[in-house]
Amino acid sequence: MIVFPAIDLKGGQVVRLSEGDMARATVYGDNPAAQAQLFAEAGAQYLHVVDLDGSFAGRAENAQAVEGILKAFPGHVQLGGGIRTRAAVEGWFALGVSRVVMGTAALKDPEFVKDMAREFPGGIVVAVDARDGFVATEGWADVSDVEVVDLARRFEDAGVAALLFTDIGRDGLLKGANIDATVDLARRVDIPVIASGGVKGLDDIRMLALHAEDGIEGVITGRALFEGKLDLAAAIAMANRD
Repeated sequence: MIVFPAIDLKGGQVVRLSEGDMARATVYGDNPAAQAQLFAEAGAQYLHVVDLDGSFAGRAENAQAVEGILKAFPGHVQLGGGIRTRAAVEGWFALGVSRVVMGTAALKDPEFVKDMAREFPGGIVVAVDARDGFVATEGWADVSDVEVVDLARRFEDAGVAALLFTDIGRDGLLKGANIDATVDLARRVDIPVIASGGVKGLDDIRMLALHAEDGIEGVITGRALFEGKLDLAAAIAMANRD
């Protein structure tokens, strides 16, 4: 199972939000590239980056910071946040991003996302962000009437690399990952699932890794790392334990 340390960007700084609320941002640093390098030194081969400002604006707002991360991090970078056009997708792949995460576009323009998945095999991740079981969009500011599993199933034959499932109600709160909901989704679809939201310690990593055969491909963790609740090297070792 892959452990994705997370770097969320707001105004060029490394932050974490609580429940996706931009007004509840905790700043953890002002040098995203240096943070990416620290994660690499701890053994990370994958990195999850989100342009939070871009999620609301619908376009890249922290491009300079992302480019700095790409230069500093030798592994694979997975990027999300306001990527809603062909030009944006092509531009980020050209700069070296390994995977592009699409959420709002997946709900509002699924055919476009499917086209991108066909054009960039293994490069598109669909974000399925849930609040009380329903899909949230526009940087989690809006909640739709579409159920999580229904959105996920729309992409089963599209060739997307993975589903990124986030329980917004736990995100950034260190409440523990929603293991049951994540595993349930993984069992109900044929696409690998990445868990996100609420990871608080090594036990979350262990529990998710136990369900790798159910389709859990990875887990994203941010605040737990920044606040010393989780050691990245230990998390990676746990995720790779047979």
